[in-house]
Amino acid sequence: VQNKKLYLATFAAVLGPLSFGFVLGYSSPVIPELRKINDPKLRLDSNQASWFGSVVTLGAAAGGILGGYLVDKAGRKLSLMLCSIPYVFGYIVIISAQNVWMLYFGRMLTGLASGITSLVVPMYISEVSHPNVRGMLGSCVQLMVVTGILGAYVAGITLKWHWLAVLCAFPSCIMLLFMSFMPETPRFLLNRNKRSEAIASLRFLRGPHADHEWECRQIEDSVQEEGLNLSEFKNPSIYRPLLTGVALMFFQQVTGINAVMFYAETIFENADFKVIWVMASVVVGSIQVCFTAVAALIIDKTGRKVLLYISGIIMALSTALFGLYFKMILPNRNNSSNPDVWFTLNSASPGTESSISWLAVVSLGLFVAGFALGWGPVPWLVISEIFPLKARGISSSACVLTNWVMAFLVTKEFNDFIGFLTSYGTFWLFSAFCCLNVTFTAFYIPETKGQTLEQIEAYYR
Repeated sequence: VQNKKLYLATFAAVLGPLSFGFVLGYSSPVIPELRKINDPKLRLDSNQASWFGSVVTLGAAAGGILGGYLVDKAGRKLSLMLCSIPYVFGYIVIISAQNVWMLYFGRMLTGLASGITSLVVPMYISEVSHPNVRGMLGSCVQLMVVTGILGAYVAGITLKWHWLAVLCAFPSCIMLLFMSFMPETPRFLLNRNKRSEAIASLRFLRGPHADHEWECRQIEDSVQEEGLNLSEFKNPSIYRPLLTGVALMFFQQVTGINAVMFYAETIFENADFKVIWVMASVVVGSIQVCFTAVAALIIDKTGRKVLLYISGIIMALSTALFGLYFKMILPNRNNSSNPDVWFTLNSASPGTESSISWLAVVSLGLFVAGFALGWGPVPWLVISEIFPLKARGISSSACVLTNWVMAFLVTKEFNDFIGFLTSYGTFWLFSAFCCLNVTFTAFYIPETKGQTLEQIEAYYR
């Protein structure tokens, strides 16, 4: 039974990922500004700029651990409301920063909130949705993240870094307001033996005409066992979905998405596209939003695995093309002599570069579109579906932690990879990982389209 209030609850929850997108997008327009600022206490050198960008991932890894504890103790709804505090406080610290360390601290706080959000929101949405629309609503998480990133890029064209921080704090305030009127998830309430509140929650989410009693009994059957001991991780119904989830998050990051986004500016510059970096970001951000929206619309018809296959194949081809581009434009002497990305690209042989510059831009567009179609939204959706209720908090926490630690490592160590493997070697490595993703999908990812969370849990049993 369709009910508009389910969409309202989803909208309130996805304001969290919108905030999280603003956090990720904030550094792109702000770093160039802070590198030229007059105040020497706030001016960033290149090392500080890389920390300003990547410290968010460390905060988010901590948020993943804290979120796993919060979501089981305080519930899904309250955890979401609480995480608006570090969002707002983080931006207040950034706005009032007197030195670089305050900037880092503000970024850490917004990262902490992002980590909690990336764990709680997919879980909240998967627990309030019914199977027919769970894929679409779950994909809205990634859609709102990329919308937030694009929003920060576009706003960064006109707003100074102070005002951009004020704008970025807005969605989390609205989320706090909206979530206060939304129900807790029926599964969490039944897990706490609050049956009448669970029925009331189902009445809100499904409308007055649905069979609330029947759905309540379905959930109750899987909620009987209370509590979770560490010894239970020997049980395949708990460790198999956990390993699947952790591997999904690992593979999502080793596609090289963060590295490619990091490269985007230089690729546009070197491809003789006379656009400023902010405009290039807007182009890349728009591709992401469009293809994530496409994924959200078709995921409940095509299924999760089909999108992962298509996405993995597109990314494997585009990163192979990237490698080919660098192999063709880079003179041999520079391939391993200097690990600096900017140096290597700018010392490319001038003739070759302009003649095949289109190859880099096409590869970039293809890669971003491919990622947005599958490996961007689907892993977050699948981890919100496959864990048994009693292990959902701790298992999701392990997945979020894996994702953010890998994001940090890939972003921070990227230059070293290029020094060690050369530019084209690094991209061919990413391509090999994308091929591995497709194989992993074929053997280890269950198709969860159209199944209730209880049926998915029974599959692992």
